[in-house]
Amino acid sequence: MKLALSAALLALAAPLAAHAQTVPAPITAALGDSSRPQADKDRDASRHAGEILAFAGIAPGQEVADFIMGGGYWTRILAGIVGPKGKVYAYQPAEFIKFRAAYADEQKAAVEGRANVVASSESLQSVAFPDPLDAIVTVQNWHDLHLKAWPAGSAKAIAQKLYDSLKPGGVLLVIDHAANPDPDFALPQTLHRIDPAAARAEIESVGFKFDGELPLLRNPADPHTANVFTPEIRGKTDQFIYRFRKPRG
Repeated sequence: MKLALSAALLALAAPLAAHAQTVPAPITAALGDSSRPQADKDRDASRHAGEILAFAGIAPGQEVADFIMGGGYWTRILAGIVGPKGKVYAYQPAEFIKFRAAYADEQKAAVEGRANVVASSESLQSVAFPDPLDAIVTVQNWHDLHLKAWPAGSAKAIAQKLYDSLKPGGVLLVIDHAANPDPDFALPQTLHRIDPAAARAEIESVGFKFDGELPLLRNPADPHTANVFTPEIRGKTDQFIYRFRKPRG
């Protein structure tokens, strides 16, 4: 029985080992930054922040954006990685702040004391960045761009904005809750999930090239049928991590 169990565990671990990321020292240092809230640090292991940002290629001196930054978890880490010669644009949509005022407070808290972080809160329809970026990170947000609150076609239009905001060779990292096949994007409204294949096709349609997937947040036990906020699945959803790149040529 022990031999069989060991074989099963090895089989499960093999795909993850094949995609293991070496976490560079600047990322490790940023994760250990004493100015980060302990609540953020407590989430690092389950969120695989170090491996994910290594996969995205985030490095000192870069200019990056945390697109729809939420509570600022990723903003704080990005600020530590890019360092004093880099810059982080912490973008919180005006529409989100109107819906939940605490988003403004969370943005302020994430930016405070970090000279290399610039807060941004334009509307989703008018968002822009003053400098060409090396990378854009957006976590558990792509499905939100398909909510009925926005005009039809908003997600594709925003994908185009993000494409235009990147330097040639720049990276767009997208993480989101996976849904079952849903080419018409109906499930974001009800389950706060998105069909990975549909999201990928939409992002590629504006010129991005798919550049790889990291399976660290995959959970095959998630049937994709529950709203991500329901207690039985919250924090245990199947999530995809996709890296896209703006072509150099």
